Amino acid sequence: MEEWKEYRLGDFMEFNPKRSLSKNTIARKITMDKLVPHTRDIYDWTYEPYSGGAKFQNGDTLMARITPCLENGKQAYVGMLNDGETAFGSTEYIVICGRKSLCDNRFAYYLSLCPTFRNAAIKSMVGTSGRQRAQVDVLENMFMRLPPLSEQVKIVSILSSLDDKIDLNRKINSNLEEQAKALFKSWFIDFEPFKSGKFVESELGKIPDGWRAGTLSEIAEITMGTSPNGKSYNKNGDGAVFYQGRAEFGFRFPHRNLFTSEPKKFAETNSTLLSVRAPVGDINMANEKCCIGRGLASIKSRQGYNSFIFYLLASQKAIKEKIDIVNKFKKNTECLRHPVLNL
Repeated sequence: MEEWKEYRLGDFMEFNPKRSLSKNTIARKITMDKLVPHTRDIYDWTYEPYSGGAKFQNGDTLMARITPCLENGKQAYVGMLNDGETAFGSTEYIVICGRKSLCDNRFAYYLSLCPTFRNAAIKSMVGTSGRQRAQVDVLENMFMRLPPLSEQVKIVSILSSLDDKIDLNRKINSNLEEQAKALFKSWFIDFEPFKSGKFVESELGKIPDGWRAGTLSEIAEITMGTSPNGKSYNKNGDGAVFYQGRAEFGFRFPHRNLFTSEPKKFAETNSTLLSVRAPVGDINMANEKCCIGRGLASIKSRQGYNSFIFYLLASQKAIKEKIDIVNKFKKNTECLRHPVLNL
């Protein structure tokens, strides 16, 4: 580390760099809920007319500046855009990139993950309760010893190889998940194995003879979350694992971040966690007994068929999303004509 020099981060990295995107241009929009906590890559987005928000390009790092998204690890590296493409997203992002010849963009991303950087961002937060935001000028004026560019590239090659493996595993899991959803849809939504049998009318349309329409509460116990006293929240493992809402959701299971010493409502292991505050309808599965806040509901099978409950809710969400997409873009002919949507 003899060649490592001390820099003011604002001289080493650029915060909220200028990016161009004209109003009403159809572009990728990456909202905060699309970022998977503690995950490098971005897997989901929409296409919408640009009306405002942070703008970014490949090589930029997105970092949430608002509570609790910052504490929950909402950070990502932008690497999935086309050459020269500009995307946009939440006004609550801090966009970071390296300064040319001084900082590799990928190194800037990994540097933003280190505890020194993140703790400084969290401690800088100001504002009213529940709406506190990190201060960019505090980060810009931090001093840190940093390696020369050649060493940055070597460090990044090691760290990115691990993230590449995580990305590959996620793609494998995603493929298996899509197969499971397709199988569920075939059996329980489209009734394909029963096509040769008798069907009867129901309030939901035609269903196989012997089936009936019912309510979710008949087959599942539904528990609405209640937030504990905020003073009981901690990160040192005191009490029960606590999930506040959608912000902690991962690919299948939520990410541990908070604990509470005064838990109120619990979700049992393998229960489906449903977000009941915007964005409503997202799901994860509890992989342990946990306390849930008012942003979540727990749905547990009465007969132990928790995977059935999970895929039932996933299928209903997918149907609603398709309807919402069609209705939304019917109102915007410019979007309908955009070729990437392929509607």
